[in-house]
Amino acid sequence: MSNIVSVEEFSSLIQEYAAYKLSIQGCSKKTVEEYLLDLRTFFRYLLARERGIKYESEAFFKLDVRSIGLEQLGKLHTEDLYDFLFYTNQSRGNQWSARARKLSAIRSLYKYLVNKRHYLEYNPTVDIDSPKPKKTLPKVLTLEESNRLLEAVERAKESNNRIRDYAILTLFLNCGMRLSELVGINVSDIDSEMSSVRVTGKGNKERIVYLNDACQYALTEHLIERLSKKYENITEKALFLSRLNQRMSVKTVQAMVYKYLKLAGLEQKHYSVHKLRHTAATLMYQSGNVDVRVLKEILGHEQLNTTQIYTHVSNNEMQKAMTQNPLAKKRRKQ
Repeated sequence: MSNIVSVEEFSSLIQEYAAYKLSIQGCSKKTVEEYLLDLRTFFRYLLARERGIKYESEAFFKLDVRSIGLEQLGKLHTEDLYDFLFYTNQSRGNQWSARARKLSAIRSLYKYLVNKRHYLEYNPTVDIDSPKPKKTLPKVLTLEESNRLLEAVERAKESNNRIRDYAILTLFLNCGMRLSELVGINVSDIDSEMSSVRVTGKGNKERIVYLNDACQYALTEHLIERLSKKYENITEKALFLSRLNQRMSVKTVQAMVYKYLKLAGLEQKHYSVHKLRHTAATLMYQSGNVDVRVLKEILGHEQLNTTQIYTHVSNNEMQKAMTQNPLAKKRRKQ
């Protein structure tokens, strides 16, 4: 089963839709590829159902979806989409988030066909509710674990990139940046007073992230090295460079973070780069008394309800509340 998709695998109609997402809506290439992956699964499901091909068979994953166009999409009804979502749950084991993502891709396509281009009159996705998420708390590093992670970088004396790596982890843990935002930063995005940095988030939307003392100090150290003779002939604009003196890739940063998580003895906790973003948000909200609306702007969230997941009460706070009950020390008399 391939997770690689090309726009040439689809009909001219879907290629037109993909071009609209990229050029008009300003979606990233990665986002469009994810939409196409989900649409390919949906189209293969439609073809397999029509031809009597087993969904778990090898033939299913070799189905050519270029035949799917307006004629087929115009025949679908809400029940067909419910059947597809049931299939993704029962046969593919997709959790709510994967099912919601697939429905979002199909809904986006029909919105384009019906509302934008008026190729179709009927939108079968209108009355379908998105799968509901389980209410789970974000997995985050504790303050003690965050310090251990930074100290692991400090101890890595043999690393040629120790100053760079410390700056990256400091930004993650203090600013709550997305990974894509961090690798996209150029030196020129930092203001002259080192008080803020401009990042580009989802949908190519820019926002200003303000830097605290720890970030300013770490970035100053990194910039001194970044602008030193070691890099004097480098024309690359990126703030963070790889060993080849090119902009660090997402995978390179991920590998670096996992390396230090292991050095800090945290590899068994299944933390990831995105968990560092969760950690920054949680520390700001719980320890810094940051208003959730301010936190929304810091993190670059579109909706407030996305940010509200960080307003959960910590176990320590709940335990403290229990001990403060005036009846907490009341015991039965002997």
